[in-house]
Amino acid sequence: MSRLHVGGKVVDKVDLLRTKSLLWRFDVWPFAILYALWLTTIVPSIDIVDSGIVFGALVALHILVWLFTVWSVDFKCFVHYSKVNDIHQAGACKITPAKFSGSKEIVSLRFRKLGGSSSSVDVEEIYFDFRKQRYIFSKENDNFCKLPYPTKESFGYYLKSTGHGSEAKVVAATEKWGRNAFEYPQPTFQKLMKENCMEPFFVFQVFCVGLWCLDEYWYYSLFTLFMLFMFESTMAKSQLKTLTELRRVRVDNQTLMVHRCGKWIKLAGTDLLPGDVVSIGRATGPNGEDRAVPADMLLLAGNAIVNEAILTGESTPQWKVSIMARGTEEKLSTKRDKSHVLFGGTKILQHTPDKGFPLKTPDGGCVAVVLRTGFETSQGKLMRTILFSTERVTANSWESGLFILFLVIFAVIAAGYVLKKGLEDPTRSKYKLFLSCSLIITSVIPPELPMELSIAVNTSLIALARRGIFCTEPFRIPFAGKVDICCFDKTGTLTSDDMEFCGVVGSTSSTDLEAETSNLPVRTAEILASCHALVFVDNKLVGDPLEKAALKGIDWTFKSDEKAMPKKGSGQAVLIVQRHHFASYLKRMAVVVRIEDNFLAFVKGAPETIQGRLTEVPSFYVETYKKFTRQGSRVLALAYKSLPDMTVSEARSLDRDVVESGLTFAGFAVFNCPIRADSATILSELKGSSHDLVMITGDQALTACHVASQVHIISKPALILGPKRGGEGYEWISPDETEMIPYNENEVEALSETHDLCIGGDCFEMLQQTSAVIQVIPYVKVYARVAPEQKELILTTFKTVGRITLMCGDGTNDVGALKQAHVGVALLNAVPPTQSGKSPSETSKEPKKSKSALDVAGKSTSVNGEVSSKGKATAKLDPTSNPAGNRNLSAAELKRQKLVSLQKRLMDEMNEEGDGRSAPIVKLGDASMASPFTAKHASVAPTTDIIRQGRSTLVTTLQMFKILGLNCLATAYVLSVMYLDGVKLGDVQATISGVFTAAFFLFISHARPLPTLSAERPHPNVFCSYVLLSLLGQFAIHIFFLISSVNEAERYMPDECIEPDSAFHPNLVNTVSYMVSMMLQVATFAVNYMGHPFNQSVTENKPFLYAIVAAAGFFTVITSDLFRDLNDWLRLVPLPVGLRNKLLLWALLMFVSCYSWEKFLRWAFPGKIPAWKKRQRIAASSLEKKKQL
Repeated sequence: MSRLHVGGKVVDKVDLLRTKSLLWRFDVWPFAILYALWLTTIVPSIDIVDSGIVFGALVALHILVWLFTVWSVDFKCFVHYSKVNDIHQAGACKITPAKFSGSKEIVSLRFRKLGGSSSSVDVEEIYFDFRKQRYIFSKENDNFCKLPYPTKESFGYYLKSTGHGSEAKVVAATEKWGRNAFEYPQPTFQKLMKENCMEPFFVFQVFCVGLWCLDEYWYYSLFTLFMLFMFESTMAKSQLKTLTELRRVRVDNQTLMVHRCGKWIKLAGTDLLPGDVVSIGRATGPNGEDRAVPADMLLLAGNAIVNEAILTGESTPQWKVSIMARGTEEKLSTKRDKSHVLFGGTKILQHTPDKGFPLKTPDGGCVAVVLRTGFETSQGKLMRTILFSTERVTANSWESGLFILFLVIFAVIAAGYVLKKGLEDPTRSKYKLFLSCSLIITSVIPPELPMELSIAVNTSLIALARRGIFCTEPFRIPFAGKVDICCFDKTGTLTSDDMEFCGVVGSTSSTDLEAETSNLPVRTAEILASCHALVFVDNKLVGDPLEKAALKGIDWTFKSDEKAMPKKGSGQAVLIVQRHHFASYLKRMAVVVRIEDNFLAFVKGAPETIQGRLTEVPSFYVETYKKFTRQGSRVLALAYKSLPDMTVSEARSLDRDVVESGLTFAGFAVFNCPIRADSATILSELKGSSHDLVMITGDQALTACHVASQVHIISKPALILGPKRGGEGYEWISPDETEMIPYNENEVEALSETHDLCIGGDCFEMLQQTSAVIQVIPYVKVYARVAPEQKELILTTFKTVGRITLMCGDGTNDVGALKQAHVGVALLNAVPPTQSGKSPSETSKEPKKSKSALDVAGKSTSVNGEVSSKGKATAKLDPTSNPAGNRNLSAAELKRQKLVSLQKRLMDEMNEEGDGRSAPIVKLGDASMASPFTAKHASVAPTTDIIRQGRSTLVTTLQMFKILGLNCLATAYVLSVMYLDGVKLGDVQATISGVFTAAFFLFISHARPLPTLSAERPHPNVFCSYVLLSLLGQFAIHIFFLISSVNEAERYMPDECIEPDSAFHPNLVNTVSYMVSMMLQVATFAVNYMGHPFNQSVTENKPFLYAIVAAAGFFTVITSDLFRDLNDWLRLVPLPVGLRNKLLLWALLMFVSCYSWEKFLRWAFPGKIPAWKKRQRIAASSLEKKKQL
């Protein structure tokens, strides 16, 4: 069994491999034979130059095979390894990650003997480490599984634990789990540089430079090489800064009291092991800052208030309580029982020890047992998400590769033609011939392509940074232009975080909302005043905004001694004796309170949950709460019961089930969650610009549907999927319950045509069990009561059916989804105010450097590198000219001045950023660390900015591909057919053409997007009928113009023999071909520039307009021979009058015909939304076949 199917969330398949011995590798023995053949047969039979060419080709092939082992993991496996069936013979394994989880890797397989086991025989353990997780080979299952941690035991097991009892157990645990630290090697600049230099494009560029050197272009070649290295080093430097920033996140190394071998000892946080029992409390560092919890731990005794902003972005402190009140047989679930777990990286704001717990702590801390350490903690998981989650989207995508392949086919035909003709002439130098063939093939692949694409992306980066939007993966920007579905979180994204308390309904027999709090029954007011998790931290009341709103609404105060009092009147004080905290799976919370000498239980929670716990349900109960949720309000049911006389300690030890059953109804508290002012207009704009909208929320379905209808997500009648009443199965129910349709997974598509569908989190399990996820999820508009893992499932399903997704959310419960989306936008609206009490706007103006700031800074410096190196590269596109020393220098100088001025403009633009609009405060707590885009806005407006910039970049990239394609096809033609006729370009001529191209490209990429999104969509791919027809049509017109002009010139020229390999000297054909190729270049830029409806039009993009006009003017001047000295300097011969007029007229005709063809194609092939429904049906039917198998 050489392949093991792990089927985990991270690892899907593992292939067992054995390293081949050096001699038997495919990059060794075949080449040894080839080199031997070359030495024995080729060297003796042909002359030394030809055999040198053959040897060069062999070496190039050998290097290419070696490079492919770097570029492709599968190829490396084929060359260096052989597959084995027995795991004991394997030395490495190839890991295939789960879908959307990154790329394949080869890791080494390790074997070790485990001591410390009860039997005298050492146990052998086989394992591998992949992305900071260890996988152990299990002999029982004959498969790999993740290294287990003690996180699924019963509560009784944890309550009995006293830590590791002996030194041997400590040693065994250390061997098993390792240190509690985030250890990942800091890559050096050299290593990153080496990685960048191994990229296929870079290797190709260096190869081109080598060819130019052979053609005696020393100055150009070395200069290009220098610029390439400058460009790559700026990229490597910005990567290094990002990684250094990440390495600052460390496990807090505070000293803790740990119970080991029966006694309390002091230990550093990094030495903790799973199973250790520790004493933990609020601890401050040397500068008075709160220390972080060093690992994930379960509270056994005592309780604590914790700030979890580092993980969730949620600034509300959370209560953490011990597991004392839980049943000893119940099993721990870290997802469900979050209220008992202190997560690594979070900060304890205050703690209350439990003095009655048998294990007494020496320092008055809470007793907790360590569950997970290192990269397995919640903080470690977030670090892993950031480091490894999805494959980085780069400029050298498969698309540019295929496009180049398309161009190479033309080049190979041209090179073949030159080779065939050249070999027919025995006098020609074979070396020069092979060189010119290689130059033709490489001329098709513009060396500046990656730089051009980077410039387009960088322009958008700068524009977004100005709007307070920062991006950590710049090459995702073009994806934003392809987005066809936008997903939004509700609370805190579409609606604001602030709750408004509206009043209470149903506390008396009336079903009208009672907004006047003085008219409320006393009991109802007491429940609102005391049934909450509010707490004083540093003399400030903190907690859930909803609970604060209720306390403020009824005009009561809550004191730090756990007492609630009415501000006015003579009501009695309510003392909280015991809290049973809110748990999302229970959907309720309870408190035991004391009023004078009476004990009572107060409960609040979701209406549907409380309903089953009431002794008597009022007749109006269901109708009333649904009435308010339909209006988009948040409704909580309030209830209470009297408890018998007892002592305080008895009241504290009451079982939660006893407290929360047999209740009396006391009314519904109604809260309003206002929608942000601009949500509706922005979503309406997105809908109008051909995007589908979806809401993914943790809120109740009726509330979600109401909000969705207000922000234009829902426009048709809504249907909500839920369990059938009093029967098996599920049904679709309209919010007002007038329409009911039985659920059938095969009818969902048809139903979505007439209705907008909504499903709740409880239906997800049913969908997963019946494998109907792919049939239902793509058609749903609103997802309610969704857990974080389900958010991720929704996005991966969208991706499976071929949709390009945008997810906009906040807080780390959205991180998985933000990371899975093609475009994840994290909104940082909860930037905490600084200590000095400045307003948030002032705070955000303080220059705080952060990961993305460094990133943007790093990237923007690289723009300069790109501009200049690209400019230089373009001038050398025609390498057939002769390097006349001084002219070469003066030409390059001229060009350098031009580029320096362009660079200066770019620098000025970037420096404008320094005026207080610095990067947002991006710390680990902001989901932004795990999201490609971060926006410091409390609104969804950044989504339209990102899509506008994305569309603009996509269109710019597309037009660059077209322009480069046309230029390259023309170059291949000029280098081949005209080269054979002895037509060449002078050095100055090539340089001038390079300067114009550089300027045009720069100004094209600076086109600004239009302020509004259009309903028309850009073409998402280079490979579509529009691009290919446009390329071929224009190329045909260009070639026709070029051939006609050269033939016309030959009529005026005396017959003279031109030596193809001789030095350049000016003649009429040469002059005409140069003028025509320059006219074609200007026409290509002018015709293929894409303005409205995405970018500024040619007339609005002033620099580009001026460049086009200047170029057209310049060519008219040189063609009409107005300044003879200029033409002499350019080494152009005078044109006969007839030819001159013909050229100008033909140029005009060529431009008009190209322009008309392009306009016709844009009308005939508009951009469309991808046909995802077809892909969804294919995916569903393939799933059906799998089921039948």
